[in-house]
Amino acid sequence: MDLLRPNGADTQTGSDMRQRLHADPLLRTMVDVEVIIPAYNEALRISDTLMQTVDFLENQAWSSRIVVVDNGSVDDTAAVVHRMSRIIGSPVPISVVGCSRKGKGAAVRRGLLSGTSKFTGFFDADLATPLETLTTAVTHLEHGAAAVIASRHAPGSTFIRPQHLGRRVGGAAFRALTKSKVRGICDTQCGFKFFERDAVTEAMVQCRTTGFAFDVELLQWLQLEGATIIEVPVAWTDGLASTFRPIKDGVASFASVLQIQKAMH
Repeated sequence: MDLLRPNGADTQTGSDMRQRLHADPLLRTMVDVEVIIPAYNEALRISDTLMQTVDFLENQAWSSRIVVVDNGSVDDTAAVVHRMSRIIGSPVPISVVGCSRKGKGAAVRRGLLSGTSKFTGFFDADLATPLETLTTAVTHLEHGAAAVIASRHAPGSTFIRPQHLGRRVGGAAFRALTKSKVRGICDTQCGFKFFERDAVTEAMVQCRTTGFAFDVELLQWLQLEGATIIEVPVAWTDGLASTFRPIKDGVASFASVLQIQKAMH
């Protein structure tokens, strides 16, 4: 089971959480957009990911920061990120924070709730979603959207490199399971989601799921708040080095979705 038990920090209201965050002098300085990259044993490819991301962000009109959340890696992920932050030396600062609790959801939560930027969100280290999608996302957020999520299955989306059969079958089953739980969303699991700060804080402090199904719970809470969620079709490239294991993680994700449903009733 990958559900967090409620504790003092996790059960704070969004308002309490925001007050604590803004009062903490150790927090990162303010930027317009903060990009969270959850990372588990990404030492081999994180350098290229950071260079591509910095090159893109340097040319945007808004200020930004990259935050890599090291999710208990046993390789040199954190050391590589620290080294790259010194080498690149760009106007886009790079930070690394640790997250010892296992699970992508836990890493994303750590990154999202530890910042103060107006807009924040995450994408996967494999850059399966084109970086240009962030420009579209920020535009929608500036015009009032609470969340902008990339989609591999919305009309207009394409696959540059298709998923293998096991992931396609598992994905179709998962979408069928979540269709009635996250209304109007074609793809809850694409690893690219950006948010308005207050909206995601209100939702995230209520989330308990730490595994790959955390997206479902987060989107459910946003919808319960009446938040506007915009789904953007993308040209997606399947990551050959994905950490998702179709059988083990797929079963756990199905179980988590069923548990989420029980907890929210």
